Amino acid sequence: MELLENPVRPYAWGSRTVIADLLGEPVPSPHPQAELWLGAHPGDPSRLAGKGRSLLEVLNADPETLLGAERSARWSGTLPFLLKVLAADEPLSLQAHPSLAQAQEGFARENAQGIPLDASHRNYKDANHKPELICALTEFHALVGFRDPMDTLALLRALNVAELAAHVDLLAAQPDPDGLRALFTTWITLPQGMLDELVPAVQKAAVALAGADDEWAREARTALELSERYPGDAGVLAALLLNRVVLQPGEASYLPAGNLHAYLQGAGIELMANSDNVLRGGLTSKHVDVPELLRVLDFTAGPPPVHHGSPEGEWTRYDTPAEEFLLRTWHGPEGLTTRLPVPEGGARILLCTAGKTCVRAGDDLVELEKGAALFLGAHESGVEIESASPGTHLHLAGDAL
Repeated sequence: MELLENPVRPYAWGSRTVIADLLGEPVPSPHPQAELWLGAHPGDPSRLAGKGRSLLEVLNADPETLLGAERSARWSGTLPFLLKVLAADEPLSLQAHPSLAQAQEGFARENAQGIPLDASHRNYKDANHKPELICALTEFHALVGFRDPMDTLALLRALNVAELAAHVDLLAAQPDPDGLRALFTTWITLPQGMLDELVPAVQKAAVALAGADDEWAREARTALELSERYPGDAGVLAALLLNRVVLQPGEASYLPAGNLHAYLQGAGIELMANSDNVLRGGLTSKHVDVPELLRVLDFTAGPPPVHHGSPEGEWTRYDTPAEEFLLRTWHGPEGLTTRLPVPEGGARILLCTAGKTCVRAGDDLVELEKGAALFLGAHESGVEIESASPGTHLHLAGDAL
């Protein structure tokens, strides 16, 4: 068992309170804190507390012991998942992630082009895909996946923007994934001069609809907020095509490759394959590559599934199609009355986001306070939560093999 020191990513959309409070630091923080990374991604690996070595270095030195022989072979000696605490006070970019084949091809292509890994215009930072799960810690707002075209037509007609009439007709003539592709491609590739006319028109319509007693008022408020933050951005139009989702604490959503999304506000546990590949289409000052985004997008439409988790003993587990990761949580409103076994299988990271707990592995006992995280190797079996204060909240990340 090794306590971890974990890096904080200070992106502009981050919160000044959530991660600072989690880590016991002064609130508000001097700068926005967007993501706490826990894992062994080469871009920003965790470090073993007080030992001067990164988790990546330790894993590279002895992958078979720490991952297990079978998993070491399956994952090429690397930790297959990346765990994050995500804290958004402002919307993230409109984005999607590539499939494994697309990531491998894109990474090789950009290497061949001689694009430095840290270049701001680089799309592929590694050769891995990035399916991900977001599990809400607070009420969490997001745009996730393409909405059913018939429902989108209802929204667009409720907005009643004269300048979009021809675009509405385009989707109405083909209300299916191909029609969504055609409309999204049209909007995301519009000349700036046209966007400077269309986005304010949408903004004006959204003002009227947002204040009305209408089923689409929340979507209109989102369009209004995005248009105020990103005037003249094609992403404002694209956001009209996506499902507006609100996750309550403990609810989760899985985002496969090609899923167009934008997290809007809230804090959550994010667990993903060990990758940092992001293809952006708007709502950002960062690099946008529309042709590459269009190449990876999945225009399959429908409401995103909301996962409530399933019981596994006293734990709750969130199964997804991804082999690289599996999230389990434990929430003890009354504390712990008997020892709680920690599920086994491969390398794991245990994070405490509320309360405090004591973790025992054989003769070793480690106290895990709020904001602290523990790395458990595959060779460490029989690990137990020995005690926990009332309200303790634990998150266990591992793989799904």
